[in-house]
Parts: sequence; structure tokens; C-alpha cells
Amino acid sequence: MKRIVSRGLVSGLALSAALFAGAAWAKDDITFAMQLEPPHLDPTSAAAQAIDSVVYVNIFEGLTRFMGDGSIVPALAESWEISGDGTVYTFKLHEGVTFHDGSAMDAEDVKFSLDRARAEDSVNAQKALFAGIDSVDVVDPLTVKVTLKEPNGNFLFNMAWGDAVIVAPESIENIKTAPVGTGPYTLGEWVQGDKIVLNRNPGYWGAQPALAKATFKFISDPTAAFAAMMAEDVDVSANFPAPENLPQFEVDPRFTVTVGSSEGETILSTNNKQPPFDNIKVRQAIAHAIDRQAIIDGAMFGYGTPIGTHFAPHHPAYVDLTGLSAYDPEMAKALLAEAGFPDGFETTLHLPPPSYARRGGEIVAAQLAQVGIKAEIINVEWAQWLETVFKGKNFGLTIVSHTEPMDIGIYARPEYYFQYDNPAFQELMTTLNSTTDPDKRTELLQQAQRIISEDYVNGFLFQLAWPTVAKAGVQGLWANAPTAATDLSAISWSE
Repeated sequence: MKRIVSRGLVSGLALSAALFAGAAWAKDDITFAMQLEPPHLDPTSAAAQAIDSVVYVNIFEGLTRFMGDGSIVPALAESWEISGDGTVYTFKLHEGVTFHDGSAMDAEDVKFSLDRARAEDSVNAQKALFAGIDSVDVVDPLTVKVTLKEPNGNFLFNMAWGDAVIVAPESIENIKTAPVGTGPYTLGEWVQGDKIVLNRNPGYWGAQPALAKATFKFISDPTAAFAAMMAEDVDVSANFPAPENLPQFEVDPRFTVTVGSSEGETILSTNNKQPPFDNIKVRQAIAHAIDRQAIIDGAMFGYGTPIGTHFAPHHPAYVDLTGLSAYDPEMAKALLAEAGFPDGFETTLHLPPPSYARRGGEIVAAQLAQVGIKAEIINVEWAQWLETVFKGKNFGLTIVSHTEPMDIGIYARPEYYFQYDNPAFQELMTTLNSTTDPDKRTELLQQAQRIISEDYVNGFLFQLAWPTVAKAGVQGLWANAPTAATDLSAISWSE
């Protein structure tokens, strides 16, 4: 039986096919896999990297911002002037910027945000970034003057952190679940335990991004992340949690794989105030009990760079100090005996969900056991880790990757969760902050690296690699991770 199709129907089918092809070509949504779900969406009141991974430069913006190459560029600040003595920064704000609720963003909001971050009762996880601010003054609606107590060569860098984004006082009460920023995306929905959806902000003050919608799917299990990517249920998995599967993606034409660098110093964090870790010989023994390469090979399948201090190897000021804590279990046993623990001791090892922690923790525990240290593994969810370890300081050992950019300054905070208190180091950081000469800053940074390495503050393991698996056609992804971010405005699909 011959099938007869009218010309009109043929034309209609052709038109439909053309429209379909156009729709495929103009794909404007994307789905990311994330291993950790944010505890909430306020980057100014928590240390969780997962928050910035969703909201940084998407929902919230600061005066300055990081780019994918690590450079600092203007954001809400159109320009700035710095006084001759380096203590006064006068920021000129972009005109016509509005928050997602339609209200104007102006100098009053900048003053509110910075004053809130540095207030005595501030809960900002990086409050030290704002400690050098003496005053914030509104000059006019589009001009704000920030006066520092002393020159700070890092000030524009500090203002680029997610902890320094600009928020409005009217939206603070519900900021954790209903964030209102100035960015190119708004919160569409948050299905806890499943996903967060961001929608393009039609009222954005800057250029409209190519993507109309972005979905962040929470997939904590590495095996499930691999399956979701292979099934093309997700489009991108940055910091892919199953490095053993990367070779399979590399030979599959449906995908592209990049392995970049991150700011993630992965460390065996040590509670320096809790006995016996208040004894430097014990900390030194732990450092010599650890075989970094075995951890990198066993937990990360070779992806990672050994470190001997809290500093990224790709930074020009980096010093290779791995020799100070070379793997030497016999030396570790001798040091424990000198410290009064010839038979070792027992402690706890809290492990948050990421693969580097759970997989690496099993290897670290086995290595410590070889020298007599029995570490009880306690697997915790991210929210538990933040509450028990980071805030409560109720731990012996833990493994975590510090992904904040060039954050060696955390060792100058005695109240920080690993509780390292060294006045000489604190003075060095104060000097560094007031130094603007590049060569002198490099010298001071190298001194800082040596001090914490020689004090064996933590077990310095490796710099986290940044493997990204994406569907072929996704373009504009950051190859490296100079900060925790998914810069949606840079991403699009190729034709």
C-alpha cells in the first residue's frame, strides 16, 4: 500500500525538523554533577566549598572576582583608586545594578556587607580577610571609600573571595535558603538531597549569559557519578570523584576530559591543642609515617602532586619542602618513643564524604597503624564535619582539602580548627599583609611555608588535581580551579 503524504504535511514536517534542529543547536541548559550538597546558600557564613561552587559569580558578586586563570578583575566595582600610602581604596560602582528583587545595589549595600563581615559578632568563615578594615564610608550612591588600618597588598585579592560578596540588608534573614544577589542567575528551586536549579536573570546588569538554566545534581557516590556521566544524565562533572574511570572517558568521543590544577591543599589536619598532638615530636612522627605517593596512587589513581607545606606547587613562590617529612616509618617510631609513646596511642580520624578523604583515610590509617598509632575512622557527612570538626574542634585527626586561594594565612589564626598558635608566624603574616613589593612578598611567603613545615602543624599530603569530564560540545569550562566556582556566564554549547 502506497503511503500518500500531502505537500502541506511535507512542508510542516520539514519545518518541524528545522525547528528541532535549531532547538538542538541552540541548547541553553546544562546539568552538573556535584559530590557535596551545600549546607545552605550563604557564602558569607560558612566554609563549605559546595556553597561557592553554586553561587559564586552566579547568584552573588563582589567588588572584584577571580577569573579562570586566577587573575583578579573588577566585578561590581567598575574601577578604583588607591591612595599614595596604600591605605584608602575608593571604589566606583557600576551604574544600574539591581538585586534579584529589583532593588538598586549601591554604596550603602557595600558598606553593609563589609561592616557585617568584620563585625564583632560576624559568623563569616574568613573574618580575617576584613580585619584590616578601619572604616567603610559612603561617598555617594556609586562611590564607597574603604580605609585600612595599614597597607594590605592582598586587599583586592581578599575582596574577590566568595566570603566578600555584596548582599542587601533586606534579604539577610532568608539568605541561606532564598539568596538574593546581583548575579546573572537566580535561584529557581532547591530540592534538598537531589538538586539545585538556577535560572538566567533577565534583569542582569551585565551581558546576558548563553545558558538559560543550570541544574546541579547531587551525586555523592563515585560509582553513581561514573554511571550518570556514562548514561549522559549529566553534562559535566567537575572535580570528577572517580579518577580510576578517567581513561574510559578519554577514549569515548562523546566526552572531553581535562585535568587541571586546583588550590586544594589536601592535608591530614591535626588538632594542635589536643594531647598528644601538642607535642611537636608526635606531629613529626605522623609526618614521617605517611607515604604521600602511596596515598596519591591508592586514593587518587596517580592524580595529585605531593606537598610538604600548605602552598600550591603552581604558585611562583612555592618551595618544595617534602624532604622535611619524607616517608620513614622507623624514624616515626623513634620520634614517638622520644615523645613518651613507645607503644603508640589511640586517636580519631574524621573523614568527610569526598573520595580523597574516604579513600585516602583508609590508607593513612593503615600507615599510622604501622608505627603504633591506632586511628579510629569516623565517617561523617559534610554538615557533621563542619559542626564537629571545624566549629567544635572535637577531633584528633581529619582529612580535608583546603580549596581557598593562597590561604596560608589561616595558620595565623589560633582559633582556627587545627588550633596552631605561633606568635612569630602571626607577626610574619602581619608583615606580609602590609608589604606590596613583589620580591619581598615572595621572600615572606617562602619563610611562612618553611615555618609551618618545620613545625609539622599538619600532615601535608598532596595538591588536589582538578579532573573535569564533560560532554563534547560544552565550552567555556574552567580548566583549573583558582577558587571554588562554576562560572556559568562563561559556559555555552558549541554549534
